Amino acid sequence: MTTSQSPFIEALRSSRVWDTALPAFDPAAAPAEPLSLFHDWFVSAVAAKAVEPHTMALATVDADGRPDARIVMLHDADARGWHFASHAGSAKGRQLAARAEAALTFYWPVQGRQVRVRGRVSTGTPEEAYADLHARTPGALASALVGHQSEVLASAEVLAGASADAWERASREPEADVPSWTLYVVEPDEVEFFQGDERRRHVRLRYRREQGLWVRELLWP
Repeated sequence: MTTSQSPFIEALRSSRVWDTALPAFDPAAAPAEPLSLFHDWFVSAVAAKAVEPHTMALATVDADGRPDARIVMLHDADARGWHFASHAGSAKGRQLAARAEAALTFYWPVQGRQVRVRGRVSTGTPEEAYADLHARTPGALASALVGHQSEVLASAEVLAGASADAWERASREPEADVPSWTLYVVEPDEVEFFQGDERRRHVRLRYRREQGLWVRELLWP
């Protein structure tokens, strides 16, 4: 048995978090509902130059009750909830069709902040899905036109051919529709805001929906 550490363990133990001044957060001054606070924190994360602040972990469960998670992009956050989109036939789409519940997690290490959202998931109209897709880049349309998300891929060459065809079609038909493209909205019944603290006195403020109203409560770190 050797006493030397593996490169992985050395890298793991040498990693540090929050190597920066962290913002203050007074939960007593937080608004009565979570959406406006999320908007404020998101704008603050962008101003602090957080890397890809609009990315979030989306957690679902499969038919056997096993958890599944992946990183997706936030498309909007409004009075309805937190929006993202995908193909209905993707793994996440199939899982949400079977059990329309999900959890989201945002992490902005530059400020030591997390936001966690849990709730039921609804789908937008086909018109909303179309508008969502065409509000994005030509590359997003080309990627959607490729389709087959989460299916087994025979080879990289097959993907290259399908992608080339999709890019050509996206250029030729910029208004093309992708019927499987679906807008999803996480309608929150729980939203938690986590503010890290250098002395590990982290602030956790949870909003919990109770009989249509938001209840605010602090959690131990």
